[in-house]
Formats: sequence, structure tokens, C-alpha cells
Amino acid sequence: MASRQKNKLKVIPLGGMEEIGKNMTAFEYGENIIAVDCGLAFPEDEMLGIDLVIPDVTYLERNIEKLHGILVTHGHEDHIGALPYVLKKLRVPVYGTELTLALIENKLAEHDMTESVELRKVKAGQTIQLGPFKIEFVRSTHSIADSVALAIDTPVGMVFHTGDFKIDQTPIEGEPIDLSRIAELGNKGVLLLMSDSTNVERPGYTMSERTVGETFDNVFRGAKGRIIVASFASNIHRIQQIINSAVKYGRKVAIVGRSMVNVVQTATKLGYLSYPDDTLIDIDRVKRLPSDQLVIVTTGSQGEPMSALARIASSTHKKVEIIENDLVIISASPIPGNEKFVYRVINDLFKKGADVIYDSLADVHVSGHAKQEELKLMHRLIKPRFFMPVHGEFRMLKKHGKLAVGLGMDEKDIFLMQNGKVLELTGKSAKINGNVQAGSILVDGLGVGDVGDVVLRDRKILSEDGLIIVVATIDPKGTLAADVEVMSRGFVYVKESEGLIEEVKTIAREALVKSVSKKGGNWSAIKNAIKDDLNSFLYRKTMRRPMIIPIIVEVQSSGDYPQV
Repeated sequence: MASRQKNKLKVIPLGGMEEIGKNMTAFEYGENIIAVDCGLAFPEDEMLGIDLVIPDVTYLERNIEKLHGILVTHGHEDHIGALPYVLKKLRVPVYGTELTLALIENKLAEHDMTESVELRKVKAGQTIQLGPFKIEFVRSTHSIADSVALAIDTPVGMVFHTGDFKIDQTPIEGEPIDLSRIAELGNKGVLLLMSDSTNVERPGYTMSERTVGETFDNVFRGAKGRIIVASFASNIHRIQQIINSAVKYGRKVAIVGRSMVNVVQTATKLGYLSYPDDTLIDIDRVKRLPSDQLVIVTTGSQGEPMSALARIASSTHKKVEIIENDLVIISASPIPGNEKFVYRVINDLFKKGADVIYDSLADVHVSGHAKQEELKLMHRLIKPRFFMPVHGEFRMLKKHGKLAVGLGMDEKDIFLMQNGKVLELTGKSAKINGNVQAGSILVDGLGVGDVGDVVLRDRKILSEDGLIIVVATIDPKGTLAADVEVMSRGFVYVKESEGLIEEVKTIAREALVKSVSKKGGNWSAIKNAIKDDLNSFLYRKTMRRPMIIPIIVEVQSSGDYPQV
């Protein structure tokens, strides 16, 4: 039984299925495991107070002696953002290209972890061996430089993982995607294709990044005042084009936002950004330059409340404030779920007197993900025996599966996976067999995983219906030693709702007296009785369900301090 088990390859998504973000997949053969990517996701609306969401790596922790390392396809947050948290538990090497590792190193430095993590640099075209896995890093194109796909040769066959990609024949930096090598791998035979599904709902081809440069040129040519451009910090190709247009029209460039400053410094140091020596200026010099000689590049293209652009729009940024005739370009499309944040910032900018150009008004953004015709080309080149759509919400995975059927694949050879499900493959067969622990770990401030469903539920109640605290002081005989006190926060204003508060006191007194006679000194049961009676009363009276916290203070004797 054990020997047969070792003849199977297990592909286990730990994140990135039925969602955008926190991409991570484990590949297991016998006593050997490798992991691909380790990203974060941004919290959903109901995750009140949560900063980040990362994958649950419990399965890898339990099998740490098998884990050879983590391979990273590129340097976007949804592929590297969880590494500082995960590497505290999984002390294994991380493999990636030069820029990817430099961005990871920046993140590790923020967590004071640079000395404890081994980063191993690879180049596109290079092959490494980790246990039974022979991994080739294949040159790709995406919205960040140094992106790679992975050709993972295993004892049962080849797995080709596209990573995030688009087929850009005129990239800003470096060479285009290595289609000839991909075709060679396809001709040799690929057992399983795992392909990016983000743009599968969009027909045609994704435009080249160079088209955005043409739009920037046109916009910069006619601008009379300052130009403020918001983009993803990691989109170095976009930053290069902004700088190119600024230089062309005689403008200096100031960088705003901690992550943007870090990325620009790193990319410049490694040669991925180039510009004349006097192009970049310190943000403190902004007010000294004429408006028509300045470009400000900032973070905040997703309207994040604490980002530089959001603070500029709300007049809370220390160094930059919107002035009349500013032109703001938001060079990104909203990630699903972020639309309201983005449009709130846009509205604020317009109110301050700025003109705003965004994705729906001009070609100031192109996607880094392949559309339908590019996905079809990838399938035709790889010619996989089995197919697993990755990197997308369920509708995207489903649509990608249908696209593969349209190209001639049998539906039974296509696997729509969930995080934690296990796909077992031999050289001739594949099936979903079992599952491992997987899910989301919530990061709240310095706490990792200490906020769960119960805490989120309480936060939701507090945010929607507020809080009532009921304090009752009891003497040794079990009778009230003082009147019941009621405090309200976020439910009703006490002075304007004196009648309701008096009724709350009455309900609490009655529930307490009734409970003491039945339950004696069981304070937990008494508190629950008060809570239940008040819940029913307040819902009937207000159609709201505030959080109710009963506090029983027991006075032992006249000389004792009260005890809760």
C-alpha cells in the first residue's frame, strides 16, 4: 500500500482557489514536498479590523521534514506577501528571480528576519533539483519584471504552472515570454497544466504594457499643472513609463508612499528602472518647483484608506495637498471589492479641484493577465493530459474549464479544485482524493491567527447595533444592594432614551430576582438569563440586537471590596 502511494503525485492548493489572492500550492511525492508561492489576500468587508489574510500552512508545518523549499513565480503581494508570517513557522529556503527576491528581502527586513531566511537566486532558463522534483524556471511576461512560469518534472510526469502571465510581445523590460520553450515542453508531454484564470471572462488579447506609455505621453503633453499618478508599487514597468513621460516633457519626479519608495530604490539599484540622475527629487522639494515641472508617483490606486493617495485626497497627508488644476491619474483598475474605496477617493479628489483620469476614461491601465485568446494559445502549446484552472474565483475557474472543453479536452480530465483538496496523479490517471487542513489565517496588527469567527461576529454586532452594559450589585442574601446601572455605546444615547433605559433596568431587575430564586449563586446562569430577557425585549422594542454584557458585583460585607 505504501509503495503504491509513493507512485502518486499529490497537488494540494492551500490558497488561491475560488478567490483572488493568497496563492499557494504544495506538490508532494513520497517523502518530498515543494511549495509554489506564498501570498496574501486583502480582507473582505465583513472582516472588520483585519489587516491581511494569509494561507493556513498547518499541513506543511506537520510535514516540515519533507519540505524542500518555497518557489516563487513573481514579486506581487498575492504571491509573496505571506512569506514573513509563514517563514516564522517554516524555516526553508526560498527560490526566486533577482527582483522577486529583492522585494521579498524588503519585506523580511520589516520583520527583522533577513538573517534567518535563506534566499536562493535563480534565473529564467535555469533548472534546479529538489528531491525528486526537477524544476525549470521559464521566462514569462506579467505586470512585474522577472516573472517566471514553472515546469516541474516529477516521477509521474511534467506539471506546467503558468504563474500569472500574459503574452506581451513588446514588454517594457527584458525579453518576451518564452513561447518556443513552452512549445518544446508541450511536445515532450505535459501531464498537468495549472493556468492563470483571472481574465478568462474577457475575450481577445490583453494589450501590451507599451500602450499605456502612449497614453501617458498624450496626457502629459497637454497637462498644465502638477501630475499625480497612482499605481501599484510593484508595477515597475508602469513606473518606468511614468518616468519616461516625465523626462520627455521636462518634469521632475517625486515618489510618495513607503512601499513605492522601497520598490523604486530596489528596482533602481538592480537596474530594472533607469532614468537621468537628476530626475528623482525628494518629496520635501515639491513646493519649490513650478506645478508644470512636477510629477508625483504614489501608492493608493485601490483607494486603501491609509494609502498616500487616500490621505492626499482627504487633506491628511503631511507633505502633499491637492491644489487647483492638479491632474490625478489612477493607473489601475479596481480589484473586485475595492470599487467603493476607489470611487470615494476619486470623488474627494474632484471636490478638492483636481481633474481625475481613471481606467474607465482612458487607457491608463492594462492588465497583467492573459485573456481568452492567450489562454487558448497556452493550452494549444502545452497540450496537457489533465488541467487544473488556478488563480480565480469559482466562476473564473468554471469558465476556464469550459474554455478547455471547447479546445477538445474531456470534462472528466479537468479539475476545479478547492483549497485543501488533494489531486492525486499517476502517469495515466488523476482523481481528487481527500483533503488537508487549509483556509484563512487573519492578521490583525501584531496578532496572527488570534482573531477568529467569534471575534469577527462580535465586531460585526458592535459595528451594527452597539453595546449595552448592565451592572447589578448583589448582597450576600442575593438581593440588590443598589439600583441597576445601564451604560450604552453605539446603541442609543442614554439622555435621549431615558424611558427605554428605565425599561431595561426593570427587565434586568426582574430577570435577576427570578434567576436568583431559581439558580442561587450560579452567576453565569444569572447573567445568561438577564441577557436572554433583554435580547428579546430590545429586539421587540427597537428591531436591533446590541451586544449585552451583564456584570454582577457581589458585596460580601460592608467592609469588603466588591468582587466581580
